[in-house]
This record gives sequence, structure tokens and C-alpha cells, in this order.
Amino acid sequence: MSHQITIQPAGRVYTTEGDDTLLAAAIRNGVGLPYGCKDGACGSCKSKLLEGTVVHGSHQPKALSTEEEAAGYVLTCCARPQTDCVVEARTVPGAGEFPVLKLPTRVAAIARPASDVAVLTMQLAANQNFQFRAGQYVEFILRDGVRRSYSMANAPHALPGQIELHIRHMPGGKFTDHVFGALKEKDILRMEGPFGSFFLREDSDKPIVLLASGTGFAPIKAIIERARHIGATRPMVLYWGARKQADLYLNGWAAQVAAEWPQLTYVPVLSEPDEGWTGRTGFVHRAVMEDLPGMAGHQVYACGAPIMVESAQRDFVSQCNLPAEEFYADAFTSEADKHA
Repeated sequence: MSHQITIQPAGRVYTTEGDDTLLAAAIRNGVGLPYGCKDGACGSCKSKLLEGTVVHGSHQPKALSTEEEAAGYVLTCCARPQTDCVVEARTVPGAGEFPVLKLPTRVAAIARPASDVAVLTMQLAANQNFQFRAGQYVEFILRDGVRRSYSMANAPHALPGQIELHIRHMPGGKFTDHVFGALKEKDILRMEGPFGSFFLREDSDKPIVLLASGTGFAPIKAIIERARHIGATRPMVLYWGARKQADLYLNGWAAQVAAEWPQLTYVPVLSEPDEGWTGRTGFVHRAVMEDLPGMAGHQVYACGAPIMVESAQRDFVSQCNLPAEEFYADAFTSEADKHA
């Protein structure tokens, strides 16, 4: 059974097939909708159902509450239409620009900048024209069909024919245990992508806050590379939060880019500072608020632990006057988070 889906106010129309969710069909048809995890955990795809009926798959209450569902809101990533539908959702220019491909990739290099962080350089298949926007992510398809998502940490121009991934070891994690145990150079992995609507809005001239925690730095790094490559003149300040100094696993890279490129300021923040640390301390989003109590004219790009992203979105909008539509986020939702 297929259904016609109309996205307003853009007027985009597409058709679902079989057991498609609203989002899966949109991705297949090249319609750019906002989304993040695709698993009903982050809430990035929350939209208003104006006409029609849907059935929701499992999702987390924090992503869509019972009250929001009763008010007509849906998560496009897990809502399956039962009729033709009209959905109110902002479209994301560029999100559906490049085709989603399944392809093999070869491990070209494995680096360990921290004891629990691996930086993988993956060689893409030469016969596949894999295109993506800086900040998007890929999904590895494991042998049992299970998937794991990782943001690409490079802009396309920076590693032609390759992608860089930052992977934190989650003890007991099906994929990360393999990465930190058995994975070696020249191994082949299957992946699909690109996915996600987390990338630089290049049509704006607003100053930018880049907010990262842990390996949430990966897509932020890609966005910085892209902005520098296109000669962006907008002021950007990067706040990277971690517990200990060692967790700022590419601190030298961030500091060097900030030293070389006048547009970028770098502010590392530690929540459990090492002895002798003279930099900023505390919660990283609070450091932003201390420096920028008024954000009415800013854009924010935030990536990292869900609690950090949620706190930043809430506090920046409610206390610092950031326009809600200028907060762009990619919460790194682990399998443990999804099943909590």
C-alpha cells in the first residue's frame, strides 16, 4: 500500500511504499526533512500532522511525549502512514541532495589519540561516487543486519576518496568492542549513507557557536573544515567539553586551526579538571552562556551526549534568547541510551 505525503509549507509531495516511515520515504525520494538518530530517540524529526493518520513505532517519551502526540505531533522517523498525509515540517535544503548508497569500505588507518578513542580512516570504493555534506553521518551494517551510526569527521575536500570517523569505546558495545579488539587495517566493512541534516547553513551570515562534547567533536571538525574551505567570514567560536584533558583527543588540531584562522576561537572546557588546568571548567553549555548571555543573533551547532544537547537547547532558547530554529543539533544517542 502506498500513500501520498505532502510536506507544508514547502509543498513537496512524495509517495511511501510498503511499510515505509514518513522519513524513510522522504530520504528515498530526496526530500530533505530534519532528522538525527532515525530511531525515535532524539526528537530532531518532530513535526505536526495536519491531515491523515499514522501509527508510531517504539520511541522514547523524551523525543515525543504523550501530550505532544495527542496534540498531533509525530516523529517522522517512526511514524508509518495509514492514509495520505499532510505534514507541517521545515524542509532542509541539501539534506536530500546526494543519493544514499550502500557500499564496502576498507580500513586505511587506525589511530588512537586517546585510550578510549579510535580515529578510523576509511577508503571508499573507487567505482562509487559517494558524496556528502560536512557534518552528516554513515551507518555501518553489521553481519546480523544491526546498524551503528558515526558522523564523518572530515569535509569532503579534506580527504578525497576517504572518510574519517571518531569512535569512542563503549565496553560491551557490539561494534566498538570489535573496533578496539579485532579490527585491523585492510578489513572491509559495509556502510550506507550519507544521512542526517546536521551541516552548515551556508546561506546565513550569523555568527556561529560550535558546541561539542566528547566525540561529538567529529562532525563539528568537519563543519570547521568546510567553513574554512569556502572562505567563510562569519565569526565562529568552538566550545569543546570533556571530563579530563586527555579526553580532548584532538586538542592540538583545534588549537592550531584557531591560531591560523582568525574566524575561529577555541574554548576547551573540563568538567573534572586535571591538576594544573588553567582553562575553563564546569558544564560546557554553561561556559557558552557565561560568554554569550544574549544569542538572539547567533546560530548554534551542537553535537555530543544527549543530556548536553538537550540542556543547551533548553537554556539557550529560554535564557539567552536564541531563536529555536537557529539551534541545529546531532545528539550522539548510543544503543544503551535508546534502550534505557
